Formats: sequence, C-alpha cells, structure tokens
Amino acid sequence: MLVDLILPAVLTVIMFSLGLGLTGADFARVLRSPRAFGLGAVNQLVLVPVTGFVLAVLFGLPSELAAGTMILALCPGGVMSNVATRMAAGSVPLSVSLTAVISLVSILTLPVLTALSVRYFMGADAPPIDVTALGLTMFGLTAVPVGLGMALTRLAPAFTARLAPWMNRITTALFAVLILLALAANWETFLANIGTLGPALVTMTAVLLTAGVLTARAAGLDHRETTTVAIESGIQNGTLGIAVGGIVAGVATGLPAMTLPTAIYSVTAWALVLPFVAWRRRSGGVVAVEA
Repeated sequence: MLVDLILPAVLTVIMFSLGLGLTGADFARVLRSPRAFGLGAVNQLVLVPVTGFVLAVLFGLPSELAAGTMILALCPGGVMSNVATRMAAGSVPLSVSLTAVISLVSILTLPVLTALSVRYFMGADAPPIDVTALGLTMFGLTAVPVGLGMALTRLAPAFTARLAPWMNRITTALFAVLILLALAANWETFLANIGTLGPALVTMTAVLLTAGVLTARAAGLDHRETTTVAIESGIQNGTLGIAVGGIVAGVATGLPAMTLPTAIYSVTAWALVLPFVAWRRRSGGVVAVEA
C-alpha cells in the first residue's frame, strides 16, 4: 500500500507544488540565459550521475545501496533546491527553470539509466525493469501534476499565491515523513552500512557543491548564477528518488533498501547545504532576495 498508493500520492502533491507559480516564461528563460542554464543542465545530467557512480564504486557500497545511490544521482533537482537558492540569494528564476526543464528531461533519461545502473551493480539479482512503464509512471507522477499546478497558476493567480506557502509547508512535512519511514523500514541495513554510506553521501554533496562553484566560475557566471548552479548540482529530488527506488524494487509494502541512500542523503546533504547557503549569501552581500 505504501509504494502503490501513499508514495505516489506524496510525490504527486510535491510535484503539484512545484508547478504552482511556474509559467511558460520559466521555460522560455533558458533562451535568455543559455550559458548558465546549459552549464546547470550538463552538471545535472552528466556530472551528478558520474559522481554518484564513481563514489559508489570507490566506497565499495553493497549492490542494492549502490543502485539506490545511482537512482538518487539520476534524479533532477526539486522544490528544496528552489528553496535553498532563495535562502542563498541566488537566481531563483534560473533555479526554477533548471528544476522544471530537467524534471521533464529526466522522464526519458532516468528510466533508461536506472535500468543500466541496477543491472550493473546487482547483476543476476537485479529486478526486471520495464523502462517504458517506468517512464510512463514518471510522466504521470511528475509532468502531469506540474502541469496541473501551472494551469491553476494561470487560471487563479491570486488563489495560487495564497495556496503556495501552505503547500510548501505540507510538502516539507510529507517529505520528512517519507525519510523517517525509509529509515525505519531499513533500520538494520541502515545501522550496518551507515559507516560507509554516510561518508559516501556526504562526500557526494561536498564534491557536487564544489564542482558547481568551480565550473560556474570557469564559465564566467556571476555570483548569483554560480550559487544557483552549485545548489542545483548538489541537491536532488529526494521524493522522486524514494519513489523510483520503491517502484524498481517492486514492493507494495514498506520501503526497500534501495531507498535508503536517498533517505540518508536527504538528511546529510543539509548539513553541508545550510553552511554553503550562509556562505554564498554573506559573500554576495545581497539583502533583497529575487522573487
């Protein structure tokens, strides 16, 4: 019931909240900032998965946890990356554009690369994955609710403005519950692997935040764009990662060990992201945050 009903419902609500306030202009904005958007997209689609793969191998993660780490690394950014960008006084429009576009692109990339990753790490123990079915499921759980949120924004902007803050609180609470459920369902696996998995995931966040800053500076982006690219590189959509892990594992009740990396990451990432946010906000000397 958890994977079949509750988890998809939570993901749908969270993706709906992402669509609130999103307009066609957010997608068109990529044409006005092609360098910043292009770098953010490359980092999301290439740098993050490569980093996840390398760290899973270097830290010698057990096969199911390595596959789960790859699922996490293949996820796009999410609502929390937009929140972190706002807190850091980065470019919120760029963050929203990246999250929206890469979320749509991931409907195609995530199922294929997830199937390859699970097969690579789990070998004969890999569960069968129907790439087409997974892609269609992702479309229904991500693109459709985002589209509904955008439609509501267009039809009732005043109502959406009042609803959005409440939706942010609701989605944060739902996500916290998912993390707790994933940890509780895999408590023994968590205790047995936290010594390896925890450092691997902390390293992943540190590497991606650092790489985001360095690549953005090398591309000549300004301070706000650099902040945004780094955050979009370092924060993944944890809810989607847990959902995909549950779907791939093919369980209907509880949350499988494949979701554990995402659950742990969703806690450890913020131990680095919050100091990073404070540093970027202070070093940018920005008082007013872009809406």
